[in-house]
Amino acid sequence: MRSLLALALFASSLAAAVDGTVMNRTAGKPQAGALVTLYKLGEAGMQPVSAAKSSAEGKFRFEETIQGPHLLQTIYSGVTYTQMIPPGSPSSGLTVEVFDTSAKPDSAKVSQHMILLEPAENQLVVSENILYQNSGNRTYNDPAGGTVKVFLPETAKGVARVMVTAPGGMPVQRSLSKTSQANVFKIDFPVKPGETRFDISYSVPFSSPGSFASKVLEKDSPVRLIVPAGVTLAGDGLEPLGQEPSTQASIFGVKGQEFKVEIQGTGALQQPAEGGDDSGPGFEQILPRIYDRVEWIVGLSLAILILGLVLLYRRTETAATAAQPEATTHKGKRRG
Repeated sequence: MRSLLALALFASSLAAAVDGTVMNRTAGKPQAGALVTLYKLGEAGMQPVSAAKSSAEGKFRFEETIQGPHLLQTIYSGVTYTQMIPPGSPSSGLTVEVFDTSAKPDSAKVSQHMILLEPAENQLVVSENILYQNSGNRTYNDPAGGTVKVFLPETAKGVARVMVTAPGGMPVQRSLSKTSQANVFKIDFPVKPGETRFDISYSVPFSSPGSFASKVLEKDSPVRLIVPAGVTLAGDGLEPLGQEPSTQASIFGVKGQEFKVEIQGTGALQQPAEGGDDSGPGFEQILPRIYDRVEWIVGLSLAILILGLVLLYRRTETAATAAQPEATTHKGKRRG
């Protein structure tokens, strides 16, 4: 009897009406007039069910009952906010968060810029990973100027694949748009409070040994060059930071916004699956889908963070030793 009751309650939770409140976290109060749309998810993708504007108290309600997974999309101040509602989770009394927008970065800044270089026999695949951290309570949104600008070498011919992952979201594809500056492109995507990841991938002609030159456009953000095992880099301003343990990829720090490196060897961070079609390089090989590499990117991010902390610790320890040589001698060696 209890199992039947539990099953009935579970089934009813899957088919309950959806209601909640839109909260403006910038103002700290309910937001009126936000457009909320209820979508159901299925084999056909996202299908809109109903839409409504939030009331003066920020309230919204959909009487339609939906089986299976569904989500809410809320548009406020030109920015879309998405909230998943998995099967079995409550669909009543939801809180949807929105933020006021600003055309200036304010508290949003690039916290890390990683560039993975994968040289092959006739091309160099470049995968850039830009982490944007917004520690404020406003969404940085600049449709005209773009929230991120990237430089592509002339030989890339302006062709790149762009994937963007919003805080708590899934990767979505975006496009590059030309700017008035040669070889500089912009990405129109709002940077919400939290961490947003921009992944850009392109290829240029290459033969080993060869060189690669590029530049980053943001200032004061740490830039890291990464090459797979078996590939060596040389160039002015490079600082070896170590290797990522699982892939043995080599990581280098870059001083300044522009760099030119000499590359020897070939290799890839993730080899193509066995049994694939070897008839020729296809589009996916030339412009790899970065979101297939999420585990590698996250692992490299953690490795770079750990290496940075280790270097900082060593520098602090060296400075302390230089300042107090006698005290350090009596203390003996520090355990790692």
